[in-house]
Amino acid sequence: MATRFCWAQLCARSRLAMATDMVLRGCSQVMFQNNPLTGLLFFTAIFIGACEEGLPQVGFGSLLGTAAATLSAALLTNDRAGLRIGLYGYNGCLVGAALPTFLAVSPLLWACVIFSSLISVIVTLGLNRLLRAWNIAALTAPFVLATWVVLLASYPFGRLQHPRLPLPVMPIGGEVSGGYLSLIDTLIGALHGVSQVFLCSSALGGILLLLGLGVASLRAMLLGFGGAILAVLAAQSIGANSQQVFSGLYAFSAVLTAVALGSVFNIPGRRGLAYTLIGVIFTVLVQGAFNTLLGPLGIPPLTMPFVVASWLFLMANQEVMSTERR
Repeated sequence: MATRFCWAQLCARSRLAMATDMVLRGCSQVMFQNNPLTGLLFFTAIFIGACEEGLPQVGFGSLLGTAAATLSAALLTNDRAGLRIGLYGYNGCLVGAALPTFLAVSPLLWACVIFSSLISVIVTLGLNRLLRAWNIAALTAPFVLATWVVLLASYPFGRLQHPRLPLPVMPIGGEVSGGYLSLIDTLIGALHGVSQVFLCSSALGGILLLLGLGVASLRAMLLGFGGAILAVLAAQSIGANSQQVFSGLYAFSAVLTAVALGSVFNIPGRRGLAYTLIGVIFTVLVQGAFNTLLGPLGIPPLTMPFVVASWLFLMANQEVMSTERR
């Protein structure tokens, strides 16, 4: 408590500390938290996961994207309260992690990170206005849309090299996975799923992200990890590729769905928990559907399965839930 008070006092006296605080909160808002310590743990997890993958530029990109989006929002909007708690920085954080994941490092890449982070703020403002009638937020849709535009544009624009984009493939009937992961591999796969929120497959990164969630909300931490485990089990039961399941590629959107439906937008209770579990399983199906849909285009679904599943469930909240949504 004393440390929190001292940090708040420092932010009140120093513009640099306040800017740092907003960037950290922006990172924490990727998983719906408003806590600078959570943001610090998240950034640490991103850098560790990125270095494990041999892509340290992902860590620097996430930091640059968060800062660029936060600065852009300061210039574009009068919503000082939203800016202060990081609501305009988290999409930029994800943009900054995604573009260096798939594109080759160059000055043009960093220009794209900055510009696309700016675009994510504009898209956030527009989508929030559009979705206000349904009382739902833009979530990570601005990140997905801004990143998709750049990744698709990298095909005709030769100076945007894309060495790590998936090869375009036409959908074909897949073979049923040959068995289930062991208990240990299931837990590791769930941790990978948590870390894949920031496009890294790292068990240590997943642990740090969960610790970051726990600092702000124990319920969010338990729901995030529980949602990842359920997604891994559900994907295996349906017959998803075991390596992709182990890498967390069917769990990261489910993690966000679990936190959103279970601890942010609904009042805790048995009905809300059941609704959340249904949403997590649906997100896994949506993930498979987007994998099929986007395979011929050679771009990843990113967190759009989470966005679509959460939008649908949140629009139905007032009819389904017996208690009012927060």
